[in-house]
Amino acid sequence: MPIQTIRLFGDPVLRTKADPVVDFDRELRNLVKDLEETMMDAPGAGLAAPQIGVGLRVFTYYVDGQLGHLINPDLDLSVEEQDGGEGCLSLPDLVFDTKRALRVVAKGFDQHGEPVTIEGSELLARCIQHETDHLDGILFIDRLDRETRRLALKAIREAEWNGAAPPQVKVSPHATFGRAV
Repeated sequence: MPIQTIRLFGDPVLRTKADPVVDFDRELRNLVKDLEETMMDAPGAGLAAPQIGVGLRVFTYYVDGQLGHLINPDLDLSVEEQDGGEGCLSLPDLVFDTKRALRVVAKGFDQHGEPVTIEGSELLARCIQHETDHLDGILFIDRLDRETRRLALKAIREAEWNGAAPPQVKVSPHATFGRAV
């Protein structure tokens, strides 16, 4: 499977709510593989389908040596919170302290349509919440307090990658999923 181009801040697909997966077929398995390979190549702790231009509720993660994916996630968050550095492959080289739930129970499906439950705390919980936010068109900078968000937006404006030409439009290998690359 080919490494995909990661969409950067400013690309409208990152602000669009992804559609639920309804077909658990070979194309979905190819999408999961593309996400895994692109995430590992970046490298990152997680990658959501919208970040490669596919508007489906799918993400992959690689935390503490554990590689996995979740489709159509539904989260149950702890009341207890954590505060820590968070970054994003769609906002390269930027890290800001972000509040998240300390623990999460995530329910969804694997690439074959089998039910999956993932329980995680700390970094895994942060990653699952971050990637699920991507599926809802939310970026981690949206979760920052007002002053920190102002600093983040300033850093984005000054970033070397800001204003870079968007990837060339091409037919996605996942075109049947709706929103293609």
